[in-house]
Amino acid sequence: MKVARFYAPADIRLEDAPEPEPGPGELKIRVRNCSTCGTDVKISRFGHHHIVPPRVMGHEIAGEVVEAGAGAGDWAAGDRVQVIAAIPCGRCAECRRGRMTVCAAQESMGYHYDGGFAEYLVVPAKVLAVGGVNRVPDGVSFAEASVAEPLACVLNGQELARVGEGDDVVVFGSGPVGCLHVRVARARGAARVFLVEVNAERLHRAAALVKPDAALDAGSGDVVGEILERTGGRGADVAITAAASAAAQGQAQRLVAPGGRVSLFGGLPKDDPVVAVDANRVHYRELSLVGANGSSPAHNARALELIGSGRVPVEDLLTHRLPLDALHDALDLVTRGAAIKVTIEP
Repeated sequence: MKVARFYAPADIRLEDAPEPEPGPGELKIRVRNCSTCGTDVKISRFGHHHIVPPRVMGHEIAGEVVEAGAGAGDWAAGDRVQVIAAIPCGRCAECRRGRMTVCAAQESMGYHYDGGFAEYLVVPAKVLAVGGVNRVPDGVSFAEASVAEPLACVLNGQELARVGEGDDVVVFGSGPVGCLHVRVARARGAARVFLVEVNAERLHRAAALVKPDAALDAGSGDVVGEILERTGGRGADVAITAAASAAAQGQAQRLVAPGGRVSLFGGLPKDDPVVAVDANRVHYRELSLVGANGSSPAHNARALELIGSGRVPVEDLLTHRLPLDALHDALDLVTRGAAIKVTIEP
C-alpha cells in the first residue's frame, strides 16, 4: 500500500509499505478520506514531541472496515466509520470524571499510532475501548465524515464557552475551524455571529460560504470598536479566538459584554504563550476565560449527528480533494491559506 511517512521536518516521504493486519480488539480500515489541518503543517515543518519517526501522519480519518480482529465487537467488513484523533485512556481521574479532553495519558492517531495518510490503517484496540469508532450516518460521505474530528473540537469549545440561544458571538479566524465555529454557533441558537480575520482575501472567501452577520477585516479596522458599535455598546456574549494570535486574544477580552465568555480556542507559539489579562475587567464585569483542548469520543459522535442532520453542513468547506501522492501540494495549500479544507483521498 501507499503511505506518507514523517521522518523529520521537511522530510515527508511517499512510500510503499506492507498492508497492516489487525490484532485482537483492532480494526483494519480502508481509508477513504483523511483531511488536513494546520497541525499537519506544523508537524511537517517542526516535528512534534509525541512523534517518533518514521510515522504515518493524518488524524481526520474516515473509511470502511476491511477486517475486524478477535474481540473487536460487532464491526463487519464494509461498515462505514469515522475514527477519533485524540485517544483518552478512559481510566485516569480526569477520564473518570468525564473530562476526557484533558486526559494526562492521552495519545493520538498520526502521532503515537500510524494515521490516515495511507491506503489502510489499523485502529488500535484502545480506540475501540473508549468508543472512538463511529458509524457514518447514511447520506454522509466519507469526505464529510472526516470533518467530524475538527467539528468535534469546535463542539467542545462552544460547550465550554456556553454558546447558546440569543448570544452575539465573535469568531476570530476564518480558516476551516473558524468557519465551523460560525456554523456551530448558529446551530446552538446564536442571534448574530461576526467573523474576524486579518487576511482580507481569506475573510471574503470564508464569508461567502458561511455567511456571518458581518465579516470584519482586522487588518484595516478597529475590531473592538466595530463590535461595540454593532452591539449598542454592550459587547458580544462570546468571543472565540480560532487563530494562534495573541492580538486576537487581547481584543477578545475587550469586546465582550458583562458576563461574557472568551474562548482561547487557538493555542499560541510555545516560545511566546503569555498574554496580558486586565484582572479588574475580568473581576468587575464577571468575565470568563476558558480553554478548549481537542475533543472526546462523545463529541465526535455528536459531530457526525450534526453533519448527518444537516444542522452543520460541511461539504462546501471541502474546497480541494487530492490523492495521497499530492500530499505535499495539499500541505502547501493549507500553508498559504489558499483553501478552506483540503482532504486527501488515498
